[in-house]
Amino acid sequence: MTGGPGAAVADAGHCSDRVSAPAPRPRRNSYTSEVMGRANGAGPFLPGTGRMPPYLAGREAEQSLFRECFDALRQGKSAASEVIVHGPRGNGKTALLRWVESEAAAGDGIDTCWLIGSQVREPASLARRLELGSFLRRIQPESVSAGGFGVSFRNESDPLLLAEALEKRARARPLLLLLDEAHTLEPSVAQWLLNAAQAAGSRAPFLLALAGTPDLRARLSEAGASFWNRSRKLPIGLLDESAAAAAVSRPLEAEGIALEPEARERIVRESHGYPFFTQLWGRAVWEAIGRSPENIRTVTDAVVDEAAPEFEAEKNDYYLDRFRELHRQGLLSAAREVAAAFRSETRIGLAALEEVVARGLSSDGPSPTEAAESLEHLGFVWQTKGAPFWEPGIPSLMDYILEYAPPPSGG
Repeated sequence: MTGGPGAAVADAGHCSDRVSAPAPRPRRNSYTSEVMGRANGAGPFLPGTGRMPPYLAGREAEQSLFRECFDALRQGKSAASEVIVHGPRGNGKTALLRWVESEAAAGDGIDTCWLIGSQVREPASLARRLELGSFLRRIQPESVSAGGFGVSFRNESDPLLLAEALEKRARARPLLLLLDEAHTLEPSVAQWLLNAAQAAGSRAPFLLALAGTPDLRARLSEAGASFWNRSRKLPIGLLDESAAAAAVSRPLEAEGIALEPEARERIVRESHGYPFFTQLWGRAVWEAIGRSPENIRTVTDAVVDEAAPEFEAEKNDYYLDRFRELHRQGLLSAAREVAAAFRSETRIGLAALEEVVARGLSSDGPSPTEAAESLEHLGFVWQTKGAPFWEPGIPSLMDYILEYAPPPSGG
C-alpha cells in the first residue's frame, strides 16, 4: 500500500462484466499527471489513501514482469503463473496493484476484476463477486459411480466449476484478477480460488495476482494448494536512495519545482526508504510551499525545515498506532528486544530471532514461534527472499519502540 494500514479496505471490489472490446484508453507511464495540479490544493501527494502515487518509484522490475504477462494475455496465451506480491504495510503493494490495473486497462483487450480478501468469506460469495454466479448456479452431473448406483452433483463449492467459469470468461476476453489483502482469506476459500485459478490459467488467458502482508506465503501454504509456491513471488520492500529521491522529486519537477541536493538528501535520509514516508514528506513540502508568501520554485533546506514538523508529527502518529497494535497483542516487550538486536545486526536468522523474542515474553504469553510469526504479520520484521533471515520492516520504527516500550519484567 501507499498509505497506512487499511487504506485499501475502504475500496470496494469491482469487476468488469464486459465481453466486447471497449474503446482503447491512452497508455500511461509511471507518472500519472491526472492527480497533479493545484486546483483543489491537495497537491500531487496522497499518503494513506491507497491510491497510486504520482510517480511509482523503484518498481521497474515488477512493472516489467507484469507487462510481459499482459503481452501474453493479449495474444490469447496464459500468463506464466500466478503472481504473489508480499511485504510490510506502507511499502506500496496496493499502489503497485493500482498501476497493474491501470496498465492493463490502458491497452486494449484485458478485463480486470479487483477484490479485497476480507470481502470474500466463502466460495459462493467469491463467485458472485466475480460475477460468475449465473454460470455456477447450473448444477452439472458428474460421472456415474463405478457401481452404477446413482449420480453425484457438483455445487458452488467445487473449484472445477469456478475454473470452468473463469476459463469461459477468459476465452471471451483475457481476464486479470487482482486480490488485495489476500492474507485475510480463509484457508478454505484460498484453496478453492488457487485451485480454480491454476486450472483456468493452464487453458485460457487468465492471470491471478495476490497481494498481502509478509506472512502471505505462510497463509497460502496453510490453504493446502501445494503448487502456489511455484508462482512468481515479488517481495515489496524499502526503496533504495535513488528511488526514494525520485518518489518526491519527480512529482515536484512536473510542477516546475526543483529540489536542491541538500534538501533531497535530507528527505531521503529521513524517509529511511519507506514509501509511505516519501509521500508524507512530499505532502509536507508541498504544503510548506503553499504557506509561503513567495512563489517558491526551488525546495531548499529552509523549506524542508518548514515542512519537518508536519512530517514528524504524522510519522510519530503512525508509529503510535504501531505501538498500540503491539501492545494489544502483548508483543511490546518482545518487539523491544528485537529492536535492540537490530542495533548491531542488519538481519537475523530464525533461531536467533526466536531467542531474542523469547526474552521479551511472559511465561503465560505466546510461544516464541507464535510471537515471531505475529511480528512478521504486523510487518515489524519480514523475510525478503531466498534465505531464512529477517530484516526490520521499518528501520526507524525500531528506534521509536526502543524509546517508548518498557523493558521486560525484571529487565
